[in-house]
Amino acid sequence: MFDTQRILITGGAGFIGSFLCEKLLNQGHDVICVDNMYTGSRRNILGLFANPRFEFIRHDVTFPLYIEVDQIYNLACPASPVHYQRDPVQTTKTSVHGAINMLGLAKRVRARILQASTSEVYGDPVEHPQTESYWGNVNPIGPRSCYDEGKRCAETLFFDYHRQHRLAIKVARIFNTYGPRMHPNDGRVVSNFIVQALKGDPVTLFGEGSQTRSFCYVDDLVEALIRLMNSGPDVTGPVNLGNPREFTVRQLAEHVLRLTGSKSKLEFRPLPTDDPRQRQPDISVARKVLDWAPSTELEEGLKATIAYFRRLLESQ
Repeated sequence: MFDTQRILITGGAGFIGSFLCEKLLNQGHDVICVDNMYTGSRRNILGLFANPRFEFIRHDVTFPLYIEVDQIYNLACPASPVHYQRDPVQTTKTSVHGAINMLGLAKRVRARILQASTSEVYGDPVEHPQTESYWGNVNPIGPRSCYDEGKRCAETLFFDYHRQHRLAIKVARIFNTYGPRMHPNDGRVVSNFIVQALKGDPVTLFGEGSQTRSFCYVDDLVEALIRLMNSGPDVTGPVNLGNPREFTVRQLAEHVLRLTGSKSKLEFRPLPTDDPRQRQPDISVARKVLDWAPSTELEEGLKATIAYFRRLLESQ
């Protein structure tokens, strides 16, 4: 018989969180979506309110939450440079205080808890591709450190709760993820390029566009998160989750221009501070312990994402 879980998702109205809510509901679980709507959107979860197993709570995870649940996915935190640098102190508080509050909740109700960490814990890596054993090359006082170090501290807290309180934890290090429901003004390369191309604006690249990224479609990532959450008790992570296929930012821009049919020109600007030159996950651990690898090709994922942004822009 199917075991229905009562599942809490912080940041559930965000880009990744909304897809996670949807998939878990489709699997028959009860889902509680918690979001303060700083970067989340009601539009992302609008179709879920009719489901009697879905519940939404507007709440900031920097404050304690008292609720009874079986599993917790902690996704709450602005995840794009534009958003997390807007209020860097709050970003750090969301990562650190949010982790403390959710870990405290998990400890009280003995729930299994998953932390959505990030490839940014590796900083501007000198190891390529990045494995989970790499400690990273992070600037602790730069403009991106509110996010990078906040997520690193959250990982520390998770493993200390695991060692000290025997809490069942899972830590996922998420690499570049894209798809429908991305925020149009989040400053990430995929959404930036698509919106600029659809509007006919110049497509802006930083540096020469030679820096590399690996792009994982959101459906693939959500599947990996669920597999990690339900993996055996010996699997704590951290586990890299992303697409190991590497593209230069310029290649991505050229793909977007071709698929949108845009006549936009490429425009080059100076590199931002601490912008990573390379980003590619080694997903050997995910393949082994989760039997997972992404299956969506970049072109297929871009087409779905472009269609979403086209509808969004036409509705405005």
